[in-house]
Amino acid sequence: MADIPQSQPPSKEEATGTRGVKPAPEPLPPTPGAPDEPAPTVVDIPRGPGMAIALVSTVALVYALQWAQSVLVPLVIGVLVAYAVEPPVSWMARRKVPRAVGAAIALTVLLALLGVGVYTLSGQVLQIVRQVPEAAQRVRERVRGRDLQNGAFSEVQKAANELQKTAEVASAQSEPKREPGSTPVQKVEIVEPAFDAKSYLYWGGMNLIGAAGQFAVIVFLVYFFLVTGDLYKRKIVKIAGPALWQKKLTVQILDEINLQISSFIRVQVLTSFIVAVATAAALWFLGVRQYVIWGLLAGIFNSIPYLGPIIVSGGLAVVAFLQFNDVGKTVTVSGVAFVITSLEGFLLTPTLMSRAARMNPVAIFVGLLFWSWVWGVWGAVLAVPMLMMLKAICDHLDDLQPIGELLGE
Repeated sequence: MADIPQSQPPSKEEATGTRGVKPAPEPLPPTPGAPDEPAPTVVDIPRGPGMAIALVSTVALVYALQWAQSVLVPLVIGVLVAYAVEPPVSWMARRKVPRAVGAAIALTVLLALLGVGVYTLSGQVLQIVRQVPEAAQRVRERVRGRDLQNGAFSEVQKAANELQKTAEVASAQSEPKREPGSTPVQKVEIVEPAFDAKSYLYWGGMNLIGAAGQFAVIVFLVYFFLVTGDLYKRKIVKIAGPALWQKKLTVQILDEINLQISSFIRVQVLTSFIVAVATAAALWFLGVRQYVIWGLLAGIFNSIPYLGPIIVSGGLAVVAFLQFNDVGKTVTVSGVAFVITSLEGFLLTPTLMSRAARMNPVAIFVGLLFWSWVWGVWGAVLAVPMLMMLKAICDHLDDLQPIGELLGE
């Protein structure tokens, strides 16, 4: 029996009679504001003097920070040193030792250790100073010994000489002609001395006197901070506001600042000590003279993020090149110092710091640029603790939490 072909259902095109006809394009989305279309949504942004006031206040604050640098920098340093010396003072206070006596003992021990260290290392510092003329002579000999006749420097010098001759000819042609019998004008050139030793000694002495005065101010500030203890914390909580939630919020902010700054001081002292010891040991192994001084400088500059390791590595490169007169040895010395500080910055410090106190690298670098511009070298040293205090405040205030989020990891 033959198979009867089954009829296929008609397609959509056959059913609608649109076979071979292109489908109509989909309609475009409505354009707000066009004819017969809905009007665009307008958001009314309130205009007021708030933005202008905030901008003027920020500029005024930055100017005040720069203007009051001589007062604020010793104050911040005193607060940080007081945080570092607080543990032994609190330990003695728990054993019925008055805070005034405990603060005096702690500061005396600290100053004694500092004085012993300066006296012990003064000999090596004088050796470094004595090596400066020899190093300058070696650099001068290297510059003279190079063949500069065919170098880029020689070509630039020739071009500068030709331009100078052209300028002299043009100047001579532009001068008014002198009448016969008139006295020629004598040109006078004032040559200032290249080096004024008296001026340098005077300003150097004034800087030393100013530094000694700042050091005395910092010592007294640290002592007073240690003696008062949590007096100012209680006063700040008292004037925070009449509501209980205001007092609790102030206590939380102050406790967070205390926790983060104390943690930062402990971690910074520990990591700087490790960097100083490791760098001094590596330099001793490589045969660098005055390795103790350079290790100590490496530990001190380690407190400056990013720029500190670069400064130390560059300085050690110059020292190694002048001592060994070998490019390979120079690269080895500077590379070892850079590796030590890099391992500390990428492995040790993130491990020791709590997550709440960590900040992202971009925020640290921008803060470093800002505080260096405001306070110079001291701003670079104090940038991280200042950012940590700012982050602790922003994390507990609703209006400032976006800033804390930007600063955090």
